Amino acid sequence: MADNKPSESKVQETRPRQQGKKVAQTIVRISGKDIDGSFHIEKALIEIKGIGRSMAHALAHSIKERLNIDPESEIGSISEEQVRSISALISDPAKYGVPKYMLNNRGYIENGSDVHLVGSELTMASRQYVSRDITARTWRGYRHQGHLKVRGQRERSTGRTGATVGVSKKKDEAKKPAPGGGNKK
Repeated sequence: MADNKPSESKVQETRPRQQGKKVAQTIVRISGKDIDGSFHIEKALIEIKGIGRSMAHALAHSIKERLNIDPESEIGSISEEQVRSISALISDPAKYGVPKYMLNNRGYIENGSDVHLVGSELTMASRQYVSRDITARTWRGYRHQGHLKVRGQRERSTGRTGATVGVSKKKDEAKKPAPGGGNKK
């Protein structure tokens, strides 16, 4: 008998098994943002504009409780259906149990509801608010129009624009005696 040939079962064992495993995606798109698939869900949510650390933590808690998805799992390893459910949670977090005080746009000017804006919606809303203040000729509008600070911060020492102007002393003034400091008798 010739034992030089490897048996078929050994050949099958050395091949990687991908039938039962799911191949992770490298990039996942959520709310108009491409996110690295190796990030955990909470870290991936922080990458989206309009979602900070505390909001991402609250969303991760809702994802665990309401959607039964482990927030420690990588975002690239979850299914497309789960990604869509996470997107739905991001678009209306109050519906999934996130407290209203965590939403970034309470009393939304268009319809008076409490919403959480992310991505390009947040950018457009902030531009609309600034342009509304400018056209209404409010004090904030004047400050925005002049590219000045709006919220009462200091202007005397910080936030200066333009060329740097320093103080220079002349050499002759340093050698002169101080006025009024002449001879005392």
